Amino acid sequence: MNHIHMKHTPMTHPSMKQTTTILSSLLVASALAASAFAAAAPAHAQDLPARPENLAFRPLVFNPPKASDHRHQLSNGVVVFLAPSKELPLVELSMTFRGGAYLEPADKTGLASMTASLLRTGGTESLAPSELDEKLDFLATEIGVGATGTVCSASIDSLKSNFDESLALLMDMLTKPRFDEAKTKIAVDAAIEGMKQRNDDADPILAREWRMLLFGADHFEGRVPTEASIRGITADDMRAFAKKVFNPANVVVAVTGDFEVPEMLSKLERAFAAWPTGERMPVPPAPTATFTPGVYHVGKDIPQGKVNIGSRGITRDDPDYFAALVMNEILGGGGFTSRIMKTVRSDEGLAYSAGSGLDAGVWYPGQFRASFQSKNATVALAIKLIKGEFEKMRGAPVSAEELEVAKQSFIETFPRSFESKDAMLGIFVSDEWTGRDDAYWQTYRDNIAKVTAEDVQRVAQRLLDFDQMAVFVVGDWEAIAAGDALPGKPARATMAEFFDEKVEHLPLRDPMTMQPLR
Repeated sequence: MNHIHMKHTPMTHPSMKQTTTILSSLLVASALAASAFAAAAPAHAQDLPARPENLAFRPLVFNPPKASDHRHQLSNGVVVFLAPSKELPLVELSMTFRGGAYLEPADKTGLASMTASLLRTGGTESLAPSELDEKLDFLATEIGVGATGTVCSASIDSLKSNFDESLALLMDMLTKPRFDEAKTKIAVDAAIEGMKQRNDDADPILAREWRMLLFGADHFEGRVPTEASIRGITADDMRAFAKKVFNPANVVVAVTGDFEVPEMLSKLERAFAAWPTGERMPVPPAPTATFTPGVYHVGKDIPQGKVNIGSRGITRDDPDYFAALVMNEILGGGGFTSRIMKTVRSDEGLAYSAGSGLDAGVWYPGQFRASFQSKNATVALAIKLIKGEFEKMRGAPVSAEELEVAKQSFIETFPRSFESKDAMLGIFVSDEWTGRDDAYWQTYRDNIAKVTAEDVQRVAQRLLDFDQMAVFVVGDWEAIAAGDALPGKPARATMAEFFDEKVEHLPLRDPMTMQPLR
């Protein structure tokens, strides 16, 4: 161990005369500073307004970056987005592949995520899993591989000096995976163990049942892995899935960090040179199940009911997209400024958190959903209040103040979407895959600014029809259905008020098979 030696100087104490001299100097300096400030103060005071709200600021000028300024293409057709930065000697690379759970056979649900996990942990043909981990640790490199419903990804976060070796290891993982048997067993056992906890909390119950109701149990958004589907996944299944999805015809690359553009392009050309081209995957399929409005319930003995209210929504290319964004912000997406939060939480104190979300789909309509949790006795009242907010928004234009606050929340926070180079390239990669026009970001704020109160009302009339929605409740139905009646006082709301008292009670599912428990 190295030791740092510091020179020690004996402490000495000033005399009284020295102390007096020092204090006198400080007093003189303070007096001069005060005089200078007093002399300057009138000039500054003349420039200050009488009240803080009268302060004037120069408008923020922000021009969003263009994807075309960062887009490159390798000789094999791979699209690469580059954004150099010299702040730190680091390089971050991400590969985004089209493909995910939607490509799984129904009896192999979970294949995409299992393949991604084993690509990272299962070693390569030339390196055992432990050897691969040791190399990455020595290089201080993070490599990740993941999968979602529609996208798979692989990434590197490394020192500039170790990037070449780190990239070679990632390519080895993607092109020559081992799918180690011991690591596969660990991954399967972990997945099975996680399944056992599926019914422990109401949140995952509500989430999976809501997706099944919205998109259908046969659609990838509604499918759930089972013990049988996980145990049925073989190394050959994972190898075939990896070969199909992880290929140059099916990838968009993004790199940020300390590098020169020509040099990085050359490195990627060399890395991809021997990678078989493969095929680009098709877009995810739209759901075919019929969505049926109504009240749905899954029983669970908990003190608070958890509720979703909503339906399928719109796509991002819908002419009403920007008006729908503003409508949702006013209704429930704007936190403490939104109507649902004010009514359900601030005014009535029925829920800690209540709001709404609009998820506009790319290839098919996404969803609109209002959500909250409240004690069982006040679930019906909270639903009634949210229904009332739907009706108010459909029945009359929103106020000028609400409209302005909502629009400014989008406009003023817009630059944050591009506040880091990673975030910027993430947007460009997503737009490349989904075919969004580069002009979308250049005109985004103008499109938000053009939304009128009449637009908001029109889209509310289209999307906020309570009778065309589903109300999904997880909780103790007997307590929830009765409402908040007290001795000598009728309930302010009961579940009988909705959908002509009709409710479909769904059984809790076996966590391992997803079959109904009876």
